[in-house]
Amino acid sequence: MSAIYHNPRCSTSRNALERLQQAGYEPQVIEYLKTPPDAGTLAELIRDAGLSVRDAIRTKEPEYLEQGLDDPSLGDEVLLAKMVATPVLINRPFVRTEKGARLCRPVSVLEDIL
Repeated sequence: MSAIYHNPRCSTSRNALERLQQAGYEPQVIEYLKTPPDAGTLAELIRDAGLSVRDAIRTKEPEYLEQGLDDPSLGDEVLLAKMVATPVLINRPFVRTEKGARLCRPVSVLEDIL
């Protein structure tokens, strides 16, 4: 089963979904801003994509600085909790196929798991 953590307002996310469909996938589309993953699921996606939690957080969002998330002493558990509570902080799109998970930014990364 394939899935995409999707934001329909994001062109990168839309392009990743289109590429998945072109490759013959009918992924489960999870609009993570409406239905954020729990901390365990998010941690698993990040780990399976070969990233650190800091790699998966959107630093350009105002909430990043407003919540003091630039503090290097904050641990992964705190960052994950903040990302779940404020899902706009989750970088996008995360895609999972039977071949693995990737943060598909840029979309070309998706080819690794098709």
